[in-house]
Amino acid sequence: MPKMTFIETDGTRREVDAPLGLSVLEIAHKHGLDLEGACEGSLACSTCHIIVEPDWYDVLAEASEDEEDMLDLAFGLSKTSRLGCQIIMTEELDGLTVRLPAGARNAGK
Repeated sequence: MPKMTFIETDGTRREVDAPLGLSVLEIAHKHGLDLEGACEGSLACSTCHIIVEPDWYDVLAEASEDEEDMLDLAFGLSKTSRLGCQIIMTEELDGLTVRLPAGARNAGK
């Protein structure tokens, strides 16, 4: 089974099983990580904002225009920011490493 690593806000690295076909958001929830996902992956908020480690960013499919629009609302945006609900685990992403940002902004609340 593929693996991925989450770097928590305190710098702790957590390598977890990452089942194929699940989103990074779903994987985070499966392992009890603090990644909100207020809209439950419907691309209506930016609370599942993650920062992809630079070595992995170019491996990902490009963000859609809708994802880019939601990312504009994200707290602590970086050059490698993405929404966890939009990255689906594949064999090619085995080893993916992402950082959880220090905070989130939910414009809907």
